[in-house]
Amino acid sequence: MCGRTACTLDPEEVSRASRYATRGGRRRQPRWRDGDADKYRPSYNKTPQSFSPVLLSQRHFDKDAPVDECVVAAMRWGLVPSWFRESDPRKMQYSTSNCRSDTLLEKKSYKDPLLKGQRCVILADGFYEWRRQGKEKQPFFIYFPQTQTPALGEEERDESDAEPPLEEKASNVEEFLTILLCSGVTYGKEGERNKWTGWRLLTIAGLFDCWNPPGGEEPIYTYTVITVDASPNLQDIHNRMPAVLDGEDDVRRWLDFGEVKSLDALKLLQPTNLLTFHPVSSMVNNSRNNSPECLQPVDLQANQEPKPTASSKMMMSWLKSSSPSKRKEKSTCDTTTHEPQPRAEEHPKPSGPLMNWLQRTSKKARIN
Repeated sequence: MCGRTACTLDPEEVSRASRYATRGGRRRQPRWRDGDADKYRPSYNKTPQSFSPVLLSQRHFDKDAPVDECVVAAMRWGLVPSWFRESDPRKMQYSTSNCRSDTLLEKKSYKDPLLKGQRCVILADGFYEWRRQGKEKQPFFIYFPQTQTPALGEEERDESDAEPPLEEKASNVEEFLTILLCSGVTYGKEGERNKWTGWRLLTIAGLFDCWNPPGGEEPIYTYTVITVDASPNLQDIHNRMPAVLDGEDDVRRWLDFGEVKSLDALKLLQPTNLLTFHPVSSMVNNSRNNSPECLQPVDLQANQEPKPTASSKMMMSWLKSSSPSKRKEKSTCDTTTHEPQPRAEEHPKPSGPLMNWLQRTSKKARIN
C-alpha cells in the first residue's frame, strides 16, 4: 500500500524534474495546468486528501491537443468517482487512496476511469512504508537511487540519433524563439540548456477522475495510487508497493491512452527491484509533523556506523539547502562510486553535513 509520500520540490522544480518524451522521442518540459501550481504545496509528509503534482496527457483538458503532449496538474489524493452523488467526498464509506492492479477491472470506481484512458503519473520524492516489529511499526522512506544519472526524460542519446542544436535549426532570431518555445527546453543566464540534475522523482502509476460537486462548485480532480506485489527487496517491509514506472518509455506508454489501450497498459504494472530505502524517525507517523526530520535517516542499531550509500549521501546534500529556490542542482557529494546497498538494519547514522544542517536554528519547515 501507499499512505504517505513526500514531494519537497517547488512548482518550477517539479516541472523541470518531470520532462517527458513524445512518441517521436522529443523531450519536453511540461507546463502546469492553469492555476494548479497555486494548489500544490511542497511537503515532507504528504497524506491522502492533500494535493499532489500529477503528470498526464493534455488531451484530458483540451480535446485538440496531441495525446502525447503532457501537462502537470495538482490533484487531490483519494479518487472520488464521477458518479458520486453526496455533497462531501469525506462521506465516502471506503478508502480510494490506493487500488490493487489485479482488481482494477472488478470495481466500478476504478474500471470506469481505466477504460476511459484516465491514466496519470503521480510525482513524488519517495513514499513511506511501515514494517511491523512486534507491537511497533518502523517507518522507512523509499525512493529511486540518487546518482549522477539524468532524471526523467534526460537520458543520453547516441550521437547518430542526436538532434542538431536549436541554434542550428533556425535561420534568424524570430525562428529560433519559435523553435525554443515549441521545444520545451529552458535556457539559463549563460544561454546553456537548463537541464534538471537534482532529485530524481518517483513516477508512480495512477488513475484519476473528475467529480462535479452537486452544488455547482468547481470540478475536483482526484487520483488513486495503483499498487502491486512488493519487489523482493521490499517484501521485508510490506507485501505491497506502488506501481512505479521506471524510465521515460514506460511513462510515455502509460500516459499515451491513444496508442496504448487499457489492457496493454496494465502489463506495465509490475514490481520494480530498483528502489532503495532507509529507516526514518517515528515522528512521520503523525501527519501534523512536516519538517526535513521526517526524511532523516536513523540508525536502528546505534552501535553500528556503516558507510552511507551514494543515494543517502545525495539525499543529505539535497536537504542541506534552506529552501527549494536556493538549491544547487549538482550534488556536492561524490556519487560516481556505486556502493552496495546495506541491509535494512545497517543504514547510516545521521552525522556530518546532514546533522550540521538539522541543527541550524534558522531552518523553517514548509507546511503542507
